[in-house]
Amino acid sequence: MTRFRNIESLGPLEGTRVLLRADLNVPMTVNEDGERIVTDNTRILSVAPTIKALSEQGARVIILSHFGRPQGVRNPELSLEPLGQPLANILKLPVSYVDDCIGDEVVAITEAMEDGAVLLLENVRFYKEETKNDPDFAEQLARNADFFVNDAFSCCHRAHASTVGVAEILQSAAGLALEKELDALEKALGSPKHPVAALVGGAKVSTKLDVLTHLVEKVDHLIIGGGMANTFLAAQGIDVGSSLCEHELSGTVVSILENATLNDCKIHLPTDVVVAKEFAANSASRTININEVQSDEMILDVGPDTVKSISADLEGCKTLIWNGPMGAFEIEPFDAATVALAVKAAELTEKGQLISVAGGGDTVAALNHAGVAAKFSHVSTAGGAFLEWMEGKNLPGVSVLLADRRLSL
Repeated sequence: MTRFRNIESLGPLEGTRVLLRADLNVPMTVNEDGERIVTDNTRILSVAPTIKALSEQGARVIILSHFGRPQGVRNPELSLEPLGQPLANILKLPVSYVDDCIGDEVVAITEAMEDGAVLLLENVRFYKEETKNDPDFAEQLARNADFFVNDAFSCCHRAHASTVGVAEILQSAAGLALEKELDALEKALGSPKHPVAALVGGAKVSTKLDVLTHLVEKVDHLIIGGGMANTFLAAQGIDVGSSLCEHELSGTVVSILENATLNDCKIHLPTDVVVAKEFAANSASRTININEVQSDEMILDVGPDTVKSISADLEGCKTLIWNGPMGAFEIEPFDAATVALAVKAAELTEKGQLISVAGGGDTVAALNHAGVAAKFSHVSTAGGAFLEWMEGKNLPGVSVLLADRRLSL
């Protein structure tokens, strides 16, 4: 198993300054008093254990994050200052704030901190040098600390100064949440227990071409749902009516199917579907064989026979990777297949028969809708980073934490 440096590898931390890269790009709204309020604290809860662990070891914790896309321009509406109190409430620790992330004043503040104290720096993307991974800017960030810890998997697919540049200067390690994420992903696709199934849903094949191409060489079962399944069905000559479909990708889909055969990967497509003439709540729908779709009907979910067949195959699998819903789960009754398969995967996981790893925004929403997110082995809130991992791509923010890597300076 590939190993990454963790917090323990840094040695005693009492009295040291630790720069912690977090992802505090959380959903916020403005209340009646004009104050910005956090509406979803999932990412704060995720990084909290690492902050607490560092603080309890006597480290001075200096939190670095981005928020929104300020394009290298200071914008008060994208300041991290309103996150100080929500952080403090969850940590049950005081959290100080400084309105910059580099400079002599910031360095002086970090050096004057008490052991165990927590400091929140201003939005790192207020500087255009951040996204360019500018080496001089990375040096400025590194002046704030003795060590660097990355606990933001959702940012690891970006080679930015705060994910890669600093880690190439300071002795660095993965935080607790990132370490957990990397361990889960290693079990799912790095060195998984076979048979391995991957469930990939979503609207368009074009957005997940690299994912599908990579997975057919890695997994034993590839389950395709959502609008993507329509494109696969159409490529095999099946009339999908007025369904969302990328007919222009038929040649690409045929190549994926052929490659799956060469790699002994079984492709699972719907044999029955739920169709309607309009995508709306409580619209009239019917469940039919895949060959019975009328020209004015659209496929909005897979049918019960398909769910039963996939569930049976999951019984024989040891590992499941899930990304994307099986149908238009946002509206009933087109959530039935997604919910049924999510419940099945959760049951197998609870029995110890299955390692289940899921990720992506729609996926998290779908599993929460089904009420089973907490029952999966691991659910990643990362979007782009999770997809690029599924594509087999190198994640620069992860590679820089490899245990055998040496500092560049």
